[in-house]
Amino acid sequence: MSLSQQIATHLPLLRRYARSLAGTQTGGDAYVRATIEVIIQDPTQFPRDIDPRVALYRVFHAFWSKSQHWPAKMNDPRFSRFHERLDGLSSARRQALLLTAMEGFTKEEAGQILDRSPTDVSAMIAQALVELAPQIPVPVLIVEDEPLIALDIADIVEDMGHHVCAVASTHSQAVAAAKARPGLVLADIHLADDSSGIDAVKEILSEANVPVVFITGYPEFLLTGERPEPTFLVTKPFSAETVKVAIAQALLLGEEQGDAPIVQPRADKTVRGGALTH
Repeated sequence: MSLSQQIATHLPLLRRYARSLAGTQTGGDAYVRATIEVIIQDPTQFPRDIDPRVALYRVFHAFWSKSQHWPAKMNDPRFSRFHERLDGLSSARRQALLLTAMEGFTKEEAGQILDRSPTDVSAMIAQALVELAPQIPVPVLIVEDEPLIALDIADIVEDMGHHVCAVASTHSQAVAAAKARPGLVLADIHLADDSSGIDAVKEILSEANVPVVFITGYPEFLLTGERPEPTFLVTKPFSAETVKVAIAQALLLGEEQGDAPIVQPRADKTVRGGALTH
């Protein structure tokens, strides 16, 4: 398999990771573009002696850790408090947590990506969980048409100290429930009456800025590069830890960015599939 094919295969998941780390579609995609440009300019930066997905994330991490500035589209005063908060909450520790809990890497693989030992990664994850844990409780809207899954998610939400303000199984129910101004929305994309959770979230965000985490068994519908996409995406079947990390990260970044919408307008240039497009 060629280098370009190896990169293209893993690019959608890298884009998801970058957005979770940066907090926006625009910011995350900017870092992914820069990572690809680094590899194009010097292919030797892409390690050939390790798993290709691990290698791609390793190059991304190297660029992220060396970058002294946010991408141009992130140079906005509303991101200043967010950047200051990240200085206090080590980016490397957050990466270790996201790589293992959200991206499914082992501690050994995360260590290869971060150039740390598995023991270091374990300690970083533990510290990151401590740093993310203290959050103000918020009302959470769950948009999910499977009762047992909704119940599992509700248990996770309440275990974190938040409370469920409503559970909606259709587009219309979700939009109506959002009138109560939840502090977080957890949404599936396929709902009970064949309506769209994506459309429901877009309608909700047209009325209020609220952090959103999509929880779906069909991530391919949200990682196409063809439309505005979510910053936070959890794939079913999920673990409680994965959902907790996504919730904590979404609330942290939503708070620091002034509750900026999680579904962002598409930038002039985006990363689509395995290629750069204008």
